[in-house]
Amino acid sequence: MSFTTGTATDKTRAPASAGAADSVPAASTAASASFPPPGAPASSTRLVPFPAAGVRRAVSRLPYLLVKGATKSAAIVALVLLWETAPRLGLVDRTFLPPFSEVARAWWELAADGQLADNARASLVRSFSGFGIAVAVAVPLGLLIGWYRPVADLLGPLLEVFRNTAALALLPVFVLLLGIGETSKISIVVYACTWPILLNTVSAVRNVDPTLLRLAKSMDLPAIRLFQKVILPSSVPMIFTGIRLAGAASILVLVAAEMIGAKAGLGYLINASQFNFAIPQMYAGILTISVIGVAFNQLLVTVERRLSSWRVPGGG
Repeated sequence: MSFTTGTATDKTRAPASAGAADSVPAASTAASASFPPPGAPASSTRLVPFPAAGVRRAVSRLPYLLVKGATKSAAIVALVLLWETAPRLGLVDRTFLPPFSEVARAWWELAADGQLADNARASLVRSFSGFGIAVAVAVPLGLLIGWYRPVADLLGPLLEVFRNTAALALLPVFVLLLGIGETSKISIVVYACTWPILLNTVSAVRNVDPTLLRLAKSMDLPAIRLFQKVILPSSVPMIFTGIRLAGAASILVLVAAEMIGAKAGLGYLINASQFNFAIPQMYAGILTISVIGVAFNQLLVTVERRLSSWRVPGGG
């Protein structure tokens, strides 16, 4: 009888003792996560990074970043201050060079009523279309000319004729042949962008390190693998130099083309503002072109760094 009573008592107390047993391992587990047990190897301890360390590193780098940013923007700030003060002090005629604050106000007004966005969109569509076509045509053609000597001998004289002919000198020819619509404007951008990309690509292929070529040929690589593994990676930096030059040319040539027979675009905005003697609006359009050019160049620099990340930076 006492045996049965003892068994019932054990069953009654079992849940309570189980809960206590669960709480004790949980507490010991939490403690062991913070402090390793005595005698445990140091490698078994998992260190959790403390967020304050990252904050301290960021704070310690803040003065360096501020100095670097101030150094890079000092010349721009000085130019803006000179632009603002020179017309107000009478050093230049403010009728033809208004203060920067008036230009900024005119830019905001153009942006608010949508004129700036519409004209910038029209210019960007034309510029990027011509630039994209030029990249798609000039890079493969440059690789072909630089790699195969018979192709270079065949096309070399023709390329020499056209490379020394300025794009703006051929603008009337494009207008006469293609009209004053979108086709002539995109075509003149394609022509202006093709030559920097093409010539830099040809030079990049021909100036590949001969040591790398001999080493690759000694490994009996086929021509396709040699081109893929040696020629292309070595040519990327110089090719992107030509692409960046073409990016700047695509905007500058387009602005000149839009001043003839265009009804929209930043070149049209600048030309119309000049005829209407809206000088602040004219400078606002010029500033917009400059900002777009800087942003486009920075985008190309970022893409170049991603594609040539294998290179060891100079000055290590």
